[in-house]
Amino acid sequence: MNRVLTGGVLAVALTSSAIAQTDATVGLQLEPPHLDPTSAAAGAIDQVVYSNVFEGLTRFGPDGSVNPGLAESWEVSDDGLVYTFALRDGVTFHDGTALDAGDVVFSLDRARAEDSTNAQKALFEGIESVEAVDDTTVRVTLKAPQGQFLFNMAWGDAVIVAPESIENIQTNPIGTGAFKFDNWTQGDNISLVKNPDYWGEPAKLERVEFKFISEPTAAFAAMMAEDIDAFYSYPAPENLVQFDADPRFEVLEGSTEGETILAMNNKDEHFSNKLVRQAVSMAIDRQAIIDGAMFGYGTPIGTHFAPHHPDYVDLLSNSPHDVAKAKELLAEAGYPDGFSTTLKLPPPSYARRGGEIIAAQLREIGIETEISNLEWAQWLEEVFRGKNYGLTIVSHTEPFDIGIYARPDYYFQYDNPDVQALVEKLGVENDPDMRRDLAQDAQKIISEDYVNGYLFQLALTSVTNAKLKGIWPNAPTQAVDMTAVSWVE
Repeated sequence: MNRVLTGGVLAVALTSSAIAQTDATVGLQLEPPHLDPTSAAAGAIDQVVYSNVFEGLTRFGPDGSVNPGLAESWEVSDDGLVYTFALRDGVTFHDGTALDAGDVVFSLDRARAEDSTNAQKALFEGIESVEAVDDTTVRVTLKAPQGQFLFNMAWGDAVIVAPESIENIQTNPIGTGAFKFDNWTQGDNISLVKNPDYWGEPAKLERVEFKFISEPTAAFAAMMAEDIDAFYSYPAPENLVQFDADPRFEVLEGSTEGETILAMNNKDEHFSNKLVRQAVSMAIDRQAIIDGAMFGYGTPIGTHFAPHHPDYVDLLSNSPHDVAKAKELLAEAGYPDGFSTTLKLPPPSYARRGGEIIAAQLREIGIETEISNLEWAQWLEEVFRGKNYGLTIVSHTEPFDIGIYARPDYYFQYDNPDVQALVEKLGVENDPDMRRDLAQDAQKIISEDYVNGYLFQLALTSVTNAKLKGIWPNAPTQAVDMTAVSWVE
């Protein structure tokens, strides 16, 4: 009898161990406000649902390449105006309904509608019409050629949704991805489960839980206790040396598309003055911020463009750290004694820690900042949508997003017709050399206008269990793609 019980206990233990190795818990610092990537700017939404739950006509690969998604192929007319997409056969949404061309028409028309709340509505403004040729063929006609159209269709804002499930998409997302939404415990975690009817390569994990841990000390404790299996974009870089020395863990070092900026409200009474913006830019010691807030992780930037991109222009010389010159500029602008303003900070550690350092640097030239630490929903409401701020710090992690400087209603409210014309040309230009020239001209103008204080390109440093493989080391898009993640011995 004792042998039977012992064997039974052993069998249970082995079964439990096997189950554990098919699940993974991933720590994230920010909880999304909801789960509809097509109606909000929060990158935390894409972190959870992009590729995992929702898919687009095209999709980003781990190297930033644009690959077939729900469209297995496409043809482009000779004039570059008409894209004809062939949808994959046998694709179903998680509720069992079939994907067809009508869902694509609905998704793209919804994104470009007059009342659309899509945060990247500009991606769709160049579309003239979307037609269902038949159940598996979609024809998209553009107003003018777009060199970035297939790239744009890979964004999380362009995923395909169904009219049948759109009403509850924010709390019950139904997509076509390798994982299905399972549960959301507000303030704690979101769980996904494997989609057994996935059209493509099935997920290797049975279950993924995204655990929201905002405090760096709590993130460290959770990793060390192995309560979580990975922490994507680990928030306390000072701990990375310790993790690197522990054989239980692996530290992934990569890059992101995240230009971290000290954003200035260009319609604020102070920052509407270019001389003030220049003074702020020259008061900033980028390396001190990288060392103090990021423990050396990050690449200094002088404009809103990723240094790893082949079209990047090094413009750091436009805003060198020069306190004396910054004071002169402030005096010239009419503020010899400085002034006071607000510095509203979202939760990420780069913002909270960087904000303290920047406040001290600005104090050296006479600018006093009233720091407010906001939760993500508050930041979106007050800063991003409400534009009620003087300064803020945020990392823009969307790929190739210099086009935001052509939007006067964007939260930093920069209005320059020359940039708007450049971005408009960039949107329709197909020649790579011409596109490079236009992108570089735009970089130079915003740098020389000191639209924002350009700090650093955000590094991606994640910590994983050494046996958990497949998490992307780089972040070509705002996603924690778990579709190819697995446990290895």
